[in-house]
Amino acid sequence: MSAASRPALLCHTDGTPFRDLNHNGTMEPYEDPRLPVEERVEDLLARMTLAEKAALMLHGRMLPGNQGPFPSGEHLIAERGLTAFAMMAVPDARAMAEWNNHVQDLAAAARLGIPVTLASDPRHGFTANPATAFTGGGFSTGPEPIGLAATDDPELVEEYAALIGRELRAVGIRVAIHPMADLATEPRWARISGTFGEDPDRASRIIAAYIRGLQGGPIGPDSVACMTKHFPGGGPQFKGEDSHFAAGRRLVYPGGALDRHLRPFEAAFEAGTAQIMPAYAIPSGSGLAEVGANFNHDVITGLLRGKYGFDGVVCTDFNAITGMDVPGIVSLPPRHWGVEELSVPEQVALTLHAGADQLGGETDPELILGAVRSGAVTEARLDESVRRILRDKFRLGLFDDPYVDVEAAAALVGTPEGRALGRELQARSLVHLSGRPLTGRPLTGRPLTGRPLTGTRLYVEGVDPAVAARYGTVVDRPEDADLAVVRLATPYEQREGLLEQAFHSGSLEFEPAEAARLAELARALPTALVAQLERPAVLTPLAPHAALLVGEFGAADDIVLDAVLGRTPMTGTLPFDLPRSDAAVDAAREDVPFDTADPLFRFGHPTAPRGTAG
Repeated sequence: MSAASRPALLCHTDGTPFRDLNHNGTMEPYEDPRLPVEERVEDLLARMTLAEKAALMLHGRMLPGNQGPFPSGEHLIAERGLTAFAMMAVPDARAMAEWNNHVQDLAAAARLGIPVTLASDPRHGFTANPATAFTGGGFSTGPEPIGLAATDDPELVEEYAALIGRELRAVGIRVAIHPMADLATEPRWARISGTFGEDPDRASRIIAAYIRGLQGGPIGPDSVACMTKHFPGGGPQFKGEDSHFAAGRRLVYPGGALDRHLRPFEAAFEAGTAQIMPAYAIPSGSGLAEVGANFNHDVITGLLRGKYGFDGVVCTDFNAITGMDVPGIVSLPPRHWGVEELSVPEQVALTLHAGADQLGGETDPELILGAVRSGAVTEARLDESVRRILRDKFRLGLFDDPYVDVEAAAALVGTPEGRALGRELQARSLVHLSGRPLTGRPLTGRPLTGRPLTGTRLYVEGVDPAVAARYGTVVDRPEDADLAVVRLATPYEQREGLLEQAFHSGSLEFEPAEAARLAELARALPTALVAQLERPAVLTPLAPHAALLVGEFGAADDIVLDAVLGRTPMTGTLPFDLPRSDAAVDAAREDVPFDTADPLFRFGHPTAPRGTAG
């Protein structure tokens, strides 16, 4: 929808234009763009039915174009009255903008015309996981969040987060279901790539910059509201198992370090994060109640709202209560850790009494309506949450103009300038672990990016041969090569189940046969080993043999090749320790930063002291 084709506004008798959301030809207070947000909220709240309030407190999932197994947008908006959705899949910018305008039309036809708020997990990195992040869609790709931490450059991160915000706003996404304020203190945890690292100070600096960039100060029409997660900190997962699954149902604190996990959240509060998502897991042994954070009065009302005075929207992590059934594909159980014995109505009541405002992933208003009719929850309690949810919709300007310009979206997403900034972050996040670039010192002066190495024969693994061919002659066998460049994924244990396969957990060590093969290759010719550190891989058997060892967190092949061939400098520093072995990780305490004995490379490397490689 272009700016010219937005639905026409009406004019008040004094000439003030407004959206006639309740279709009566009169500018009601909640439709009046001149009034303070709180006054508009109270006016609209007084007009809402119990059913409309219940629907507002659900945050469903939606696929553009009504694809796949989820209920259609038409059904969820027009029949059930939902107005908040996490966008799944990754159409291009034009299609996503058109879909935003379509669902806003559906919402505008409802009795009160409450606009839809579209939200999304991260879309600007390299990780594709149906439960946590998406790739594609033409967005300006940077490194994973852990790579932003590797730059340790808050100003650059804030600039990039502002770009992310502009691109999300262009397609209609107004709530970012990120950043993650979780500390990466358990190296085996599958979600480390989404964090800002192991150090509370660096994580706090980077998360504050990220939120400032996305929100742009106080929430307004030019903001993307941040839903910071997973309070009170999802990092200390028991043995690194993820809380999407029963094995990861507990956060553990053998070192009594809960306060350190709260520090990045404190920075997020200071930066003004609009919303918070609690963790699935039980904060076991923390002194807080022994139930999942979504159901936990100590966590939400006691700690979040009480100690920290947070009065923004709290949305539960998705499908904690009912799970998710994808017909013909998979049935995912609920993540109701610690309250499994309670009925669904009891779990809903417990969640609301804990202080949550929205039920993530849920789409049936009867969940909340039943709790009110049974007397377990009062309508006054719903009103508390509805006020917060409406407040954000008003602050974001959705009541006054929820539409986006389709032509502008196609032009604004993935601009050359935006892609260049994303690529700069990719390059700035590369970490030089050991050895030297394969062609000597990084060159200065006129950049040589893309010039071929005349006569150089390259053997590559994990690199697009077409890209490598811009740097030399690509050969199929190591014995025919002068240099080798091998990109490596962090090891993980293959798990069963459609969703669990996307979560890379377990051992951080390479299989012995693979480690021996790589070591033999590196002994045979100068070899750059480039490890994609979605988790802190154990590089002990490889470091002594590599001519160059590099850590990366999401970077294009040409950016990696420019660095390993000495054409551009590597300025990133490790955002976590790299452990020497699985045994060292197993012996460490899950909640304590830098608790792994004798790491191979330390946080802050190469500027900080490091262990001996090999």
